[in-house]
Amino acid sequence: MYAIKRELKLNNQEKSFFAGCAGFSRFVYNHGLSLLHTTWDIPEISGSDSKRLDAIKKVFTNITKKQREYLWTNKYSSRIYQNAFRDLKKAFSRGRDTKIKAELPRFKKKKHNCSFTVDSSHGKVLVQEGKKIKIPTLGTFRLKESIPYNCVSQTFTISREAGKWYVSFAVSASYIPEMKHSYKKVGIDLGIKTFATLSDGKTFESPSSIKKAKTKLGKIQWRNRNKVLGNRRSGISASKNAVKYYQKLRKKHKRITNIREDFLQKTTTLLAKTYQHILVEDLNIKGMMANHKLSDALSNLGLYRFRELLSYKQECFGFLLTIVDRWFPSSKTCSVCGNIQDMPLCERVYHCQNCGQVMDRDLNASINLENWTSNADGLSVNPERSRRVNACGLEGAVSLG
Repeated sequence: MYAIKRELKLNNQEKSFFAGCAGFSRFVYNHGLSLLHTTWDIPEISGSDSKRLDAIKKVFTNITKKQREYLWTNKYSSRIYQNAFRDLKKAFSRGRDTKIKAELPRFKKKKHNCSFTVDSSHGKVLVQEGKKIKIPTLGTFRLKESIPYNCVSQTFTISREAGKWYVSFAVSASYIPEMKHSYKKVGIDLGIKTFATLSDGKTFESPSSIKKAKTKLGKIQWRNRNKVLGNRRSGISASKNAVKYYQKLRKKHKRITNIREDFLQKTTTLLAKTYQHILVEDLNIKGMMANHKLSDALSNLGLYRFRELLSYKQECFGFLLTIVDRWFPSSKTCSVCGNIQDMPLCERVYHCQNCGQVMDRDLNASINLENWTSNADGLSVNPERSRRVNACGLEGAVSLG
């Protein structure tokens, strides 16, 4: 099963309608959460959160919606509030689960990304190929990018990101893994100066357009540093120019996200199609982000997203992904003789004090990752392969920037 997400091509009337649907979903979510918090203080009412939410849902359907001040809710599809209560129930189940470190649900705010979900009460529906999509209980809408083939789905989620509306739905299908003619194994060392260094000498540089987009974002923030952005506690409302500034800010952040996601998707797809066994180190991203000198550069790269994409693409492309132990000293170990020595971050060339081997620091680490085994020693040295890779250097550099 995988998902398809497409941008909708809407007119002003359709945008206003979707904004109202998202507001209705947000109102129901907050209404159910507020009533649930109230029932916690009443000792006569007992039961789990799921049973209480079912009771609140019945009250909303039979009583609340029929009241005069809530007649506006009848303008929207009933599947919107049904899924809002369902999402609230799932959020509480995740918050109560001790295995999943998730927080209890909080109240939604209008300034957050608007989204709502609808589904077909009659089962799965046909989604036809082309630049139009029929969403259950809402109608037919245009798409900016066509759907490549006919498929079936039941649940549709509509969301707004940086002023643009998107529709996403899950498809009950799976990719057929491609059969690779030769077995290729590779170790990947991730870093800041070079995004990824492969054990066969290839490198992937992070796109330079991210740095340019971040520079433009910083300029906009600096120029608008004295704007009255509003403060609800003090009763100060945001100015009209502040609202325009927030819209520009969302677009800049969305552009940075799109550049990073496009680079990671292309890189991981190329690796998945080329190699049959990929070894990546288990990085402590949260601990690395604590370093204020490296946090900005690390957040731009998306290292955890890189590993996440490789993980789910295993089934699609039929390769093996191995996560190397976090405490394995890949950067400190010589890939030829196995000598371990200190390597400060400022030193970019590995000069072995035992055998005299000189090699690029990241390339040496990637070769160690390729030779990593789960044995007690933790490393199997292959001198011939190390000398061959060192001879080729970085001639096969690849750049997607």
